[in-house]
Amino acid sequence: MGPRRHRLLFGGALAALLTAGLPAQAQASSSPVFDDPPPDKIVINVATVNGSGCPQGTTAVAVSEDNEAFTVTYSAYLAQAGGNSDPTAFRRNCQLNLVVHVPGGFTYAIASADYRGFASLQPGATGTQRASYYFQGSSNTASANHPFTGPYNDNWQATDTTDWAQLVWAPCGVQRNFNINTELRVSAGSANPGKVSFMTMDSTDGEISTVYHLAWKHCPAK
Repeated sequence: MGPRRHRLLFGGALAALLTAGLPAQAQASSSPVFDDPPPDKIVINVATVNGSGCPQGTTAVAVSEDNEAFTVTYSAYLAQAGGNSDPTAFRRNCQLNLVVHVPGGFTYAIASADYRGFASLQPGATGTQRASYYFQGSSNTASANHPFTGPYNDNWQATDTTDWAQLVWAPCGVQRNFNINTELRVSAGSANPGKVSFMTMDSTDGEISTVYHLAWKHCPAK
C-alpha cells in the first residue's frame, strides 16, 4: 500500500460547551455570517503536550497561510490490546495546551470536526475514539465518543458537528489557552483475547494531521 495521510478536520464538537462559562463579550452576535479571516497571521504555540499518544518530539503545530485552520501533526499514536500487548497499551491519549495569539480586534471559534484513522479489531473486540475541548478558565468541557466493534479491518472515520448557535467564541481581549484532549481505547474482548486488536491515529507514512478549522468574528467595539 502506498503512503497515506489521514487528515482530521477537528474542532467544532464544542456543542453547548462554554456558553455559560465565558464572559459575555466572548459570545459572537446571533448572525450566522462570519467575517473574513484577519489579514495578520495568527501564531499558535504549544504550551504543553502530554500523553502516551504524543511522546515528546512527536507532535507539531502549523497554521495555514489563509488563517482559516491550524494543523496538529502526530507521528506516534496507537492503542492495542490482546496477544502479547503491553497491559497499559489499551489506552493512548494526548493533551495539548495551545497558546493562540489572535490579531487584535478578532475572536475565533472552532467550526467542525472530522476524525480519521485505521483500526484492526478482532471479532468481539471494541475500540473507542474520544475527544474533548475547552478554553482555559472554563469549568465546562464538551466531549464526544465514537465506538467501533470487531470484526473491523479498515480506515475509520468519525464526524462531529455543531449548530451555529452553539459555537463557542474565545473571549475578546483576554488570553485563554485552548485545550485539546484526544483518546484511543481498545478492548480485546473475550472471543479472541490471544489476538491483537489495535486502533491508530497515524498513517502508513508515519504521521497524522489534525486540522482545526476556524470561524472568525470582529470583537464588539468598546
